[in-house]
Amino acid sequence: MALDRIPLLRWLTVPYHPDATARQFLQRAQTQSADGLEASVAVLDGAESKQFFGVSLARRGIQPVWLRIVNRSPRAYRLNLLGLDPNYFSPYEAAAINRFVSGRRILEFGFFAWIFLPLLMLPLLILLPIKLIAARRANRRMEAFFEEHAFHLRPIGTECTAEGFVFTSLDAGSKIVHLRFMSHEEVKEFTFTVPVPGLHVDYLRHDFENRYAADQIVECTIPMLVERISQMPPTTTNAAGSRHGDPVNLVVAGEFPTIISAFAARWDETETITMATCWKTFRAFFMGSEYRYSPVSPLYLFGRSQDFALQRVRRSINERLHLRLWATTLRFEGVPVWIGQVSRDIGVRFTWRTWNLTTHRIDPDVDEARDYVVEDLLQAERLEKAGYLDGVGACGRQSPRLNLTGDVYFTDGRRAAVMVSASRTAPQFVAWA
Repeated sequence: MALDRIPLLRWLTVPYHPDATARQFLQRAQTQSADGLEASVAVLDGAESKQFFGVSLARRGIQPVWLRIVNRSPRAYRLNLLGLDPNYFSPYEAAAINRFVSGRRILEFGFFAWIFLPLLMLPLLILLPIKLIAARRANRRMEAFFEEHAFHLRPIGTECTAEGFVFTSLDAGSKIVHLRFMSHEEVKEFTFTVPVPGLHVDYLRHDFENRYAADQIVECTIPMLVERISQMPPTTTNAAGSRHGDPVNLVVAGEFPTIISAFAARWDETETITMATCWKTFRAFFMGSEYRYSPVSPLYLFGRSQDFALQRVRRSINERLHLRLWATTLRFEGVPVWIGQVSRDIGVRFTWRTWNLTTHRIDPDVDEARDYVVEDLLQAERLEKAGYLDGVGACGRQSPRLNLTGDVYFTDGRRAAVMVSASRTAPQFVAWA
């Protein structure tokens, strides 16, 4: 039995118990390979990283990503970790952030011990140095453990295997792991979209593959797509369908996992509306802090609320872009076509139209948010095709329209239409309408 597991001796020690055998995360590992180079990836959730490394890395904003690289090709490769996360933590840095602080360990002697400090002065003078030494030894064990299990930056030679953890910034929902391998002759890239357990995202409520029956699906050419999209509703509505809301200004063609992969490196998924997420939203709202996965309010199209939503948070929960998408019966080049709405929140204001008397104020130039999506996919090199289709119709600054909460907006009336790619690609711009 370890000494620090004995109650009386626990005061004299600093318990640190990592478990290198706790590898249940490997059951979720994904593997890709090409030309003799094989990469396997798994992302640990908060509980798994705490069990493996013995400290709560998630509490400090750190997420270990396990990598296993097998090189059976005739050339050596080097992994570019900056492509995975430009803000990754070195193993010693990750350990330093989670180190046992001597001052905190001193306080563990308890409040009543300090009340009777005069009577306990002599024992404390004896015990405090022991406690400080124990904390220092635990920190050294932690540094050694982190270093031993880290993925090290060095060339991966032919017929060699490299394995270990990269300490990345914390993400929930879906984490994009982009691996870029460089050699003298070529560059190879793998992109993984890895689900991370623990986030109750809203789209898990829907079965997209079975949303429509097979006889409802319509494969479209470009002329058919232009015609069918022009017949789609021009705006979102309230639940009853009696009032018009924000303009439906976005069309996205792509399989659902491809869309998540294309956006997830910069956009976040949204959680379902529960008491817990409402409280986190309320707290972030009044403290002006960030809540990356805050639920979004429902807007309605085709008689239902959005099938899924994404958001890109700025400095606080009051400044973010909202993107909502609905599945349609249309297919283009064999992939589903989604129609949706994107807008930018730029503040908060009071209103009588919501139960909590507040609402986000949107940027009235809704075309800016629409075109931001196009620019963002261009930046990510995940835009395969892009064009513009007819939508709500133009309205200028002098004659704006209103959304459901009374915010004004103006627009050129067009919908941005994009087709996302499963991998990096050069875009093709199409004059669809």
